Amino acid sequence: MILDTIIIVVYTIALLLIFMYALAQLNLLFNYLSSKKNNDSCESYDLSNPNEIPFVTIQLPVYNEMYVMERLLDNIAKIDYPKNKLEVQVLDDSTDETLETTKKHIAMLQTKGLDIQHITRTDRKGFKAGALKEGLKTAKGEFIAIFDSDFLPKKDWLKRTVPYFKNKSIGVVQTRWGHINRNYSVLTKIQAFALDAHFTLEQVGRNSKGHFINFNGTAGVWRKACIIDAGNWEGDTLTEDLDLSYRAQLKNWKFKYLEDVETPAELPIVISAARSQQFRWNKGGAENFRKMMWKVLKNKNISAKTKVHGLLHLLNSTMFLNILIVAVLSIPMLYIKNEYAHLKLYFYVMSFFVISTLIFFICYWIMYRKMYGGGIKNFVNYIGMFFVFFSIAMGFSLHNSIAVLEGHLGKKSEFIRTPKFNVSTIKDSWKKNKYLKKTVSIHVIFEGLLMLYFAFGMYSAFVVGDQGGDFGLFPFHLMLFLGFGYVFIKSLTSKV
Repeated sequence: MILDTIIIVVYTIALLLIFMYALAQLNLLFNYLSSKKNNDSCESYDLSNPNEIPFVTIQLPVYNEMYVMERLLDNIAKIDYPKNKLEVQVLDDSTDETLETTKKHIAMLQTKGLDIQHITRTDRKGFKAGALKEGLKTAKGEFIAIFDSDFLPKKDWLKRTVPYFKNKSIGVVQTRWGHINRNYSVLTKIQAFALDAHFTLEQVGRNSKGHFINFNGTAGVWRKACIIDAGNWEGDTLTEDLDLSYRAQLKNWKFKYLEDVETPAELPIVISAARSQQFRWNKGGAENFRKMMWKVLKNKNISAKTKVHGLLHLLNSTMFLNILIVAVLSIPMLYIKNEYAHLKLYFYVMSFFVISTLIFFICYWIMYRKMYGGGIKNFVNYIGMFFVFFSIAMGFSLHNSIAVLEGHLGKKSEFIRTPKFNVSTIKDSWKKNKYLKKTVSIHVIFEGLLMLYFAFGMYSAFVVGDQGGDFGLFPFHLMLFLGFGYVFIKSLTSKV
């Protein structure tokens, strides 16, 4: 009975934490909807007046980007902004042949009148943060635009973002990510689905009420003075963007989020690439919770509500750990439920927490409807997408929970960048990508075991109790079985 009690207590706590997170998402939804009623009256530079055009530096932090480097440079060269007010820094930490090919391409662009510099380092200290910090030493721009190698800003991108900096309190302008290969596969569709929610519901929901948001590492512009005032880039976490964002906002710098400015980018198309990206994001989130928690709580210049949203924001990735706990303990709980009749009231109360899933369903539907429109057909498509997304997201929960635990426990690891592919259609091949790892993580084996574990959970629905089974958790176990099955099988097959 002691073990049963421990299981019940841990299971209940995890469910409560997920419910709290769901309520925060619901609050962000209300913020998002109310923001649509507000008119944006932010003052802005008049770029038609030469005297108001500020100098901008574009920084391109890159590392071994054979497949997208030429595309990136050619795209940046097309940006429409006065040549005498623009410089481009290619912050190149590459260690392969792209170092030389990039150098040649930059030389060609220089002959066309583009002020573009090739900046290299002898070591990768600080990884991306270190490269950005190094470039900042010689950057001539008052404002610093940053793009990762797979991003393709449109020609008018600077003209749609830089004007907002006329407001001297604004330290960052962030734009919404688009996805050039959204429909490439199930994997890219569910990644786009999740990111769309972040870039609509969460970023707008927080920003519209003055809560902390984050620069997303790319597709945004920093005021150089803001970077310096906040303490400059630091490489002690895997998400240097989140780290600097919080340090800047704790110093009262304001962030401006532009939902209507889309910056297209490439989603990871192979699960190993998605895994490395997810690991970095989730571990970095936990590292920043450790680093920023007390700074947020002790700050006297921000409201209690902003503190709550800030802490929940920093704990975003920790939700995967709670999901994994609920998932693993749900099978013992199924047997406990049918073993102890006196706990019937407890399980009736616990069934209330299914409302968490309903809240997520409603929040994501609002986002989906905004992008694709309403109607029965789109709603049916959305139900299918939500089911697939939720299943695969739970399938990543072991992998992401390990990342979260490492982050909270302070275990350090290298910045593993996400391999890029330069593919947008199903006809484009990824299998010869030289940057893909050919080894299978031990975590994959445990994901396969969890797939079997949740198959047992579905079987248990038919045999527990003496009333012909209990199917209340069957849909949950089915989604977990499919999610872990997808992640397990894809992780194995992407190595061949």
